[in-house]
Amino acid sequence: MKTILKKYILPAALLLSVTGCKKSFDELSQNTNVANVVPASLLFNGILNDVSELPDGQKEIIAQYYLYNYDYYGNNRYDLGAGDNYYTTLKNVLAMEKQATATGGAAINPYEALGKFFKAYLFSKMSLEMGDMPMNEALKGLDKLEPAYDTQKSIMLQSLDWLESANSDLGQLIAKPNDFGTGEGAILKNDIYFNNDLKKWQKTVNALYIRLLIQLSAKTGDADLKITSRFASIIANPTKYPLMEGPADNMQYVFVTPANFYPMNPNNFGQSGSRKNMSSTYVGLLTSLKDPRVYVTAEPSRDLVDKQHKSATDFASFVGADPGEDQGAMYNNAGLQKYSFINRKHFYSTYTGEPSIQIGYPELMFNIAEGINRGWATGSAEAFYQNGIKASMASYGIPETGTFIAYFYRPGSTDVKAEGNYDTFPITVAFNTYYNQAGVKYEAGAAGVTKILQQKYLALFRHSGLESYFTYRRTGVPNFTTGPGTGNSSRIAKRFTYFDSERTANVANYQNALKSQYNGNDDINGVMWILK
Repeated sequence: MKTILKKYILPAALLLSVTGCKKSFDELSQNTNVANVVPASLLFNGILNDVSELPDGQKEIIAQYYLYNYDYYGNNRYDLGAGDNYYTTLKNVLAMEKQATATGGAAINPYEALGKFFKAYLFSKMSLEMGDMPMNEALKGLDKLEPAYDTQKSIMLQSLDWLESANSDLGQLIAKPNDFGTGEGAILKNDIYFNNDLKKWQKTVNALYIRLLIQLSAKTGDADLKITSRFASIIANPTKYPLMEGPADNMQYVFVTPANFYPMNPNNFGQSGSRKNMSSTYVGLLTSLKDPRVYVTAEPSRDLVDKQHKSATDFASFVGADPGEDQGAMYNNAGLQKYSFINRKHFYSTYTGEPSIQIGYPELMFNIAEGINRGWATGSAEAFYQNGIKASMASYGIPETGTFIAYFYRPGSTDVKAEGNYDTFPITVAFNTYYNQAGVKYEAGAAGVTKILQQKYLALFRHSGLESYFTYRRTGVPNFTTGPGTGNSSRIAKRFTYFDSERTANVANYQNALKSQYNGNDDINGVMWILK
């Protein structure tokens, strides 16, 4: 009897222990040794790292700043592959917004406002690279495994509206911070760009707003987009739409040791310091304008200086390779020191290098100058243009009037960190002398736009990802050269292809998007809506 009683009592006790707790399978299967809920602030920090575009990659090759001379590392061909896939990051943006609301954030909170900025930033960037993209039906997981594509126009319109709303929300949060909750989800944390300063974020939101309006310059007649009226409203209302006031407002990625080294640093100088050389598109524009920035970003051709005895500070001593040159010929010429290499002092001698600007003050100045030149708003385009040039030069330590030191690496030296391995030259500059040159001084009309765009190209060297490529594609400025080394039948490709997952997992929508845009082909030379 006792044995029987045990058999029945034990299962009953187990049943009570299970049903009393009422734990679901999901609860029982959670790993209690790891975090199951990620705070909004931690998601935010991950997103900030994901969106950064750092130098020393293929994007600066595409913009013809810098060229591979050795095929083991890469090439200069415009056989563009897939564009950037930011959908995982965008999922984290949605998770960040949701978690902020769940942890005390009001309907308006910093994470929600910046979520709109990130969605505008990343959807518009993917669209500028590829064209139409899934947006409204994207990020729904199992609810929508094959999302339809949104047109590029609708993506741009939604991005502009997101930025308008983000600016408004941030304005309210800044004006009345105590009205929107005090919980974890109401307080911005873990900000690697602005140390949680909402005022600087609001300025960045509006800098992106201006950037997108400029990228839509071919669509000023579109009644839905309202390009010119939006632009004019931003410029005329600095209280409502605060803008960057100087380089201190740059959205920039700062390198620190030992956590994250600058991509070019003393550790990899020996391996890669001579595997790339400067491009004639960039260096040629600098030297044609007698621009002192060439002394900081490049070094003279050692063949011209050492063998032909030209002055190291003569602008003619700085020579970039033609991007269209056959790579084998470029490799031989680079080995003979016929080309300028990147300035080792500025880019290789430290582990922290210069900050990598994602959205910056100089670019904003040139974008505003372009819009005013095109008649979109009133104001002095020349003043903004000058501000952009001055800020760019100042970032390299070049004074408006005075002297700075140019450092050129001494041939045969082995330690890029040692000051004694550089030849030094005092360079005297005067901004007015530089500015009053015929090729620099501002003028109205189309010629003025060309000068603005040339200066923007110079200012964006090693910064802001594909912005210079997008500007060239939109305007033809500056002149990109082609040839055997660039491939693609001597054409500059106009777009990136869609990533493989669209072709394999979203087949019908992918094919419909190609038919509606590029005659059914995922064609790198296809012309997307924004360029028509």
